[in-house]
Amino acid sequence: MKLSARNVIEGVVKQVDIGAVNVEITVELAPQTYITSIITKKSFENLGIQEGKKAYIVVKASDVMVGVD
Repeated sequence: MKLSARNVIEGVVKQVDIGAVNVEITVELAPQTYITSIITKKSFENLGIQEGKKAYIVVKASDVMVGVD
């Protein structure tokens, strides 16, 4: 897999919640560190995503915000 995005993080699919149109996928990047993404059901089916399998989080954004209290 080759991508122009520089932020590619490998993880393991921990949870999949299938809705009528979209699928919410939670990927564990490190112990107790998760990212959740919502993709179309069609994309989910095409990618063959399964809990316990390796997946990649790809972040392509022109802005990344940081906040503090």
